[in-house]
Amino acid sequence: MTHSSNSLALTMKDAAKLVGVDYRTIKLGIESGTIPTIQLGPRRMIPRVPLLRAFGINA
Repeated sequence: MTHSSNSLALTMKDAAKLVGVDYRTIKLGIESGTIPTIQLGPRRMIPRVPLLRAFGINA
């Protein structure tokens, strides 16, 4: 496991790996507002708990 396995905020790529979907699924979820993001400096990140909840996974 990488350090992202414990991170509170994930990149789109790491988020896709975590929930087992394609990167494009995460991107579409962000664009539709289903998956929330936060701005951390120059990077747009996905909070872990809301991501898991969006996929019906209890966090």
